[in-house]
Amino acid sequence: MLPETIQQKVDQYRGFYISLKNELKWKVADPKQFMAIASMYAVKGKSLELQPYIELSDYIKNQVGMFSTLKSSQRFTIAAMLDTRYENPKETFHEFLDVYDQLIQGGFTRGAFTYIAASAMLSNESSRSHKEMVRRSLEIYQGMKKKHLFLTSSGDVPLAVLLAETSEFTDDLMHEIEHFYMTLAQHGFKKGNDLQFLSHILAIDKNLHADTLIEICVSVKEACESAGIKVKAMHYPVIGLLALFEKPETEIEIIHEVVKQLNADKLFKWQQDINVMLAVNLVISEKLKDSRLVETGIYTTIETIIQAQQASMLAVIASTSAVATTTTT
Repeated sequence: MLPETIQQKVDQYRGFYISLKNELKWKVADPKQFMAIASMYAVKGKSLELQPYIELSDYIKNQVGMFSTLKSSQRFTIAAMLDTRYENPKETFHEFLDVYDQLIQGGFTRGAFTYIAASAMLSNESSRSHKEMVRRSLEIYQGMKKKHLFLTSSGDVPLAVLLAETSEFTDDLMHEIEHFYMTLAQHGFKKGNDLQFLSHILAIDKNLHADTLIEICVSVKEACESAGIKVKAMHYPVIGLLALFEKPETEIEIIHEVVKQLNADKLFKWQQDINVMLAVNLVISEKLKDSRLVETGIYTTIETIIQAQQASMLAVIASTSAVATTTTT
C-alpha cells in the first residue's frame, strides 16, 4: 500500500500518459516520450492542460527553421519543459532559442542534445553570464572527452552544462569525476557511459565528501537489489539521486512498490527499465516538499540532479526515436 500522496502522483502520471497518447499517437512514434512528458508534469505537480500544451507545441514548430529537430516530435518534450517551469512559456521559448544559438556559436553541434542542454542552462540561475556558462560548459565537455573519448558523446552535453554551475577549476573537477568513476568501478559498478553519468551527477553535489557519496551509492545499490529491484547500468543516475537523501534506504521500499505497480500496468509493462527511473523521480519529488530540505542547499542540488536525470532519459529517447536530423539545425 503506497502512501496516499505517492499514489496520487502515480495516478496523475498514468492519466497524463493516457491523455497524451490518445491525442498525439499519430505524431509521436515512441511511447517512451509520452512517459517522459507525463512524468515531467507529475514530478512538478502541475496539471496537464492538453489544448494549451498542444498550442504551445505548434507554436514551437512554427517558430523554427525547416531542418530543426524541433519540427519533429522533440517539440512536445520542449513544450512540456517550458510549460512546467515557466509562467509565460511562449515568451521564454525565445530566450531558450537564444541560449541554444549561443551554445552553437560557442562550439557545440546542432541537434537534440544541445536543445536539452539549452533548457538546462535556461532553468538554472547562475551568477555567471550565459556567455561565460557556454565557455565553461565547452571546456568541461572537452575535459570529459580527454578523459573518456569513446564514452563521451553529444548526449553528455546537458551534464557539461549542469557541471558548469560548479565553482571548481575544470582540471580539479575532472580529477574528482575520475575518482568517482574508478572507485565505484572497484565496488562493482560496470564501467561505461552510465557510470560516467553517475560520476558527473555526484560531482554536482558539494555538500558531502566524495568518499562518503561513494559509500552511500554502494549502500543504495545493495538496498535496491535486496528489495528486489534489478539494478542495471542505466539506473546508475537514479542511484546518485537517492544518495543525496538522508537514509535513502527508507524510500526504497516505496519506490519498489511504485515499480511493481507500473510493471503490472498494461500501459507500462514493456518499459520496465524506464519504470524504475520514473518511480524514483515520482517518490523523490514528493520528498522535496519537506520544508527542512527547502531550507538547505541540498534542495537546489537535488532539483538540479532530477533535471540532469530527466535530461539523460530524454537524451536516450531522442537518440532512439526517429530523429534523423540531430546534426542539422
